[in-house]
Amino acid sequence: MRRTLALAVLAAALTGCGMLPGQPQSGGSGEEKQAVTTAATTVPPPKEQATAQPEQGKAIAQRKLKSGKTELEVKITGLKREGKLATLTWTVTNVGSENWEMTSSMGMDDMGLTVAGVNLVDTANGKIYRVARTGTYPRSKCLCSDYEVYTDPGEMLSHHATFAAPPQDVTKVNVDLRVLGVFTDVPIS
Repeated sequence: MRRTLALAVLAAALTGCGMLPGQPQSGGSGEEKQAVTTAATTVPPPKEQATAQPEQGKAIAQRKLKSGKTELEVKITGLKREGKLATLTWTVTNVGSENWEMTSSMGMDDMGLTVAGVNLVDTANGKIYRVARTGTYPRSKCLCSDYEVYTDPGEMLSHHATFAAPPQDVTKVNVDLRVLGVFTDVPIS
């Protein structure tokens, strides 16, 4: 209930600020084809933010890759539309024999150790959806998970990020997980 209320308040704030797709953007050249969803609102961040948990054993997209000397398995476990917002959930499992250092490769400089650098890419409409934020700089918070800098062999990390939802007629997007690569045609449920 608390999460639903917080999401409803955020959606209303994003709509009022013109930060959802299809809303006029201020401060740009007018020629941008990007939907900027990094809203600077005056809505205070929720006191407790529920972590979206992946469905165990279910993946809508996955791959194994090597990052440095470490082998990783990445599974996108959900991309769910809830009204005007969409939440992405994924896991990263260290399946190698060495520690993996994520550094800040999934974040953004002003968002600390979070996955705020992840994007949804709507190729049909030429738009990039960035992780939603609450508050104003320098106190803004992303609607996304923090991350661990080091991951031990066998350890699985669960992550989430919330975005403005693409239009209803968009049923698939590309998910840019930065250092973990781009997953193409990920279905939105």
